[in-house]
Amino acid sequence: MKVLLDCDVLLDVALARAPHLGHSADVLRWAEAGGTAAVAWHTLTNCAYLLKGSGRSFLTTLLRFISVAPAGTVVAHRALRLPMRDLEDAFLSAAALSWGAEFIITRNINDYRRSPVPAITPTAFMSRLP
Repeated sequence: MKVLLDCDVLLDVALARAPHLGHSADVLRWAEAGGTAAVAWHTLTNCAYLLKGSGRSFLTTLLRFISVAPAGTVVAHRALRLPMRDLEDAFLSAAALSWGAEFIITRNINDYRRSPVPAITPTAFMSRLP
């Protein structure tokens, strides 16, 4: 299964945010154990900004087992055409689509109702795994 991770899932782990840490960490452990996961390019910059000094270390470790979805002008135009309210979420959806993700893993599923790639919470995703 190919999934694209939203920034909130990464920040749950990097900042040890209760009560979300457990299932978000489970998703990252799944990816590190061989699951196929990616992030959008702008997710990296968002995390770097929000994590300040610890961002470089966290992202270096993350990129050992997480891919970055392809991005570019075509993907950006696709995002701008998506019927989604939040433009940042549209860019993430377009990245998920370009990478061939089956799901976007996020705790913010309501903002992805009109996404071409369905959103699923970390908890729901983990319950789908054998």
